[in-house]
Amino acid sequence: VLSNFKALEFDALIAIGGDGSMAIAHKFFQKGIPVIGIPKTIDNDIVLTEVTFGFDTAVNIATEAIDKLQTTAKSHDRVMVVEVMGRYVGWIALYSGISGSADVILIPEIPFDIEKVCRKIRQLDLLGQNYAIVVVAEGAKPLGGDVTLIEKSSGELRLGGIGKKVANEINERTGKETRSIVLGHLQRGGAPTTFDRMLCLRFGTAAVRAVEEGKFGTMVALKSTEIHTIPLEQIIGKMKAVHKESDIIMAARSLGISFGD
Repeated sequence: VLSNFKALEFDALIAIGGDGSMAIAHKFFQKGIPVIGIPKTIDNDIVLTEVTFGFDTAVNIATEAIDKLQTTAKSHDRVMVVEVMGRYVGWIALYSGISGSADVILIPEIPFDIEKVCRKIRQLDLLGQNYAIVVVAEGAKPLGGDVTLIEKSSGELRLGGIGKKVANEINERTGKETRSIVLGHLQRGGAPTTFDRMLCLRFGTAAVRAVEEGKFGTMVALKSTEIHTIPLEQIIGKMKAVHKESDIIMAARSLGISFGD
């Protein structure tokens, strides 16, 4: 890569991607390639930036699906369990679950007790709501348990199936008809939202300006409402997780949403 970069007489490398891509970009920088990073991941797990592009679009797709499932859940008195992406962090589940008026949200950062999930569903029945929406991040895990694996290859974990497990448990424990649905790669495609389009353009033009100014070894990031550059070394090996005591978690609890804890 180094020899080809020099042979092609490139001025700079703009690396677009998630934490893995930024780690590789940092290694290239250490070897002498002038690098600028742009944070792109639907998981929204890169530290020191308010948001990564792709996240808002994925949340909108998941929210739209949850909105549609509300209709069938209500008309058939069913519990609908929606599994969304999020191996290590629960941002998509959290944002789409709150926006879609879910009753239960299960995320990797808060291990859940399935009996407490069922208790919430029984409480809804007592209040006259005979249906429920449960949003589950693929990396959610039960208290004292582990994540649900599809396979492990080359050190990478491929998760999935937690939604079906949760649905089966709810059905057995409450007797309520429960269905599960996995949104999967639907969250990763489609037309981007206006927010993501604007963020992409702002990140892209900021990266070009950073090249012109020689600010190599950095990543463009959104801080508050402005775009800044931050050293790549400050984000490597770190992950932006949902804090249990954050305002958004407290807002969800105030709305009556259960996290199964």
